[in-house]
Amino acid sequence: QVHVTESGGGLVQAGGSLRLSCAASGSSFSIMGWYRQAPGKERELVATIFTSTAYTNYADSVKGRFTISRLNAENTVYLQMNSLRPEDTAVYYCNAVVWYSGMNYWGEGTLVTVSS
Repeated sequence: QVHVTESGGGLVQAGGSLRLSCAASGSSFSIMGWYRQAPGKERELVATIFTSTAYTNYADSVKGRFTISRLNAENTVYLQMNSLRPEDTAVYYCNAVVWYSGMNYWGEGTLVTVSS
C-alpha cells in the first residue's frame, strides 16, 4: 500500500524560508513533486523531479526561489523555499507517480502561510 506524507509547513514572514519534506513508501516512484492550492484557486504545479535522472521542472512563479531535491534511497523529496511571498500561501501537496503503472498518489497536504 502506497503512503505519501508531507511535513515542514508553517507560518513565516515574507522574505523568509521553509523546507518541506515528503516521504513516499510502498512502491518505486518515477516522478515526485509538489503542488499547491491557495484558497479559492485550483491546485497548481510547483515543482517536479524525475527520481532516476534528477531532471527538474518548476512553475515560473517559483523559479529562482524554490529548489526541489530528492533522496532516492528513502523515496524522499524536499522543497526548499526561499524569498517567500504572501502569494505563496497555500496548502502544499506531495505527489508520487508509480513506475510503469503511472498511478498517482497524493499526501494530505501541509499548510504554508506567508505573512506580509
